[in-house]
Amino acid sequence: MKISDAFSGKKAFIAFITCGDPDLETTEKLLLSMQEGGADLIELGIPFSDPTAEGPVIQGANIRALSSGVTTDKIFDMVRRVRPKLSIPLVFMTYANVVFSYGIERFVRTAAEIGMNGIILPDVPFEEKGEFSAVCESYGLDFISLIAPTSNDRISMIAKEAKGFVYCVSSLGVTGTRSSITTDIGAIVDKIKENTDTPAAVGFGISTPEQAAEIAKKCDGIIIGSAIVKIIAKHGENSAPYVYDFVKSVKQAIAAD
Repeated sequence: MKISDAFSGKKAFIAFITCGDPDLETTEKLLLSMQEGGADLIELGIPFSDPTAEGPVIQGANIRALSSGVTTDKIFDMVRRVRPKLSIPLVFMTYANVVFSYGIERFVRTAAEIGMNGIILPDVPFEEKGEFSAVCESYGLDFISLIAPTSNDRISMIAKEAKGFVYCVSSLGVTGTRSSITTDIGAIVDKIKENTDTPAAVGFGISTPEQAAEIAKKCDGIIIGSAIVKIIAKHGENSAPYVYDFVKSVKQAIAAD
């Protein structure tokens, strides 16, 4: 199983959740319900005390998860349990500090052993990714690069080295739901496509099936996190069926193109 499988012959729906919000048992149920609802790839957030790229919704999820006693090792154990039931690619999304404190090689090796397919570290600039990406490559994991609206001249450079998929940040600022997305996503994706065959997925701010369908016309996949985390914040341990319904509605919307 490879990350590229998520994009094979279809627009990919990439869903994000914070592991351990509200607890790891619920996270397991959510992973299964999101797969059942049609998610093609899932980003598993490892909570961190200072998640600089996140808006208040995902910051809240980080706080809830950490206060419930979640650790990186407990998340690894949860993935070990649930991975055999999942047939889609999985990537970790966390912060450099989490990986540093665990030990880069130990973290990446364990992630590979438990069946993860890639890692996203939004606070690691492209120029500083080497110490992470080299270890990921040696263990067969994709180190996923982000391209922001401000990347400008760096887009072609980042795209040429992209692995797994290119994470296109749709809006300046932090994650969160937005009423509209004003960035010229099409132009950014066109520039990416000039430099790589790696699929381009767009995230940050997409919150409704209608927005997802509109953005999906311009790229290879869409990423939704805050809208899902909001549902989990509202319904807690009983959130799996609500998340399933949301994921299914988004998947149907982007498949209708």
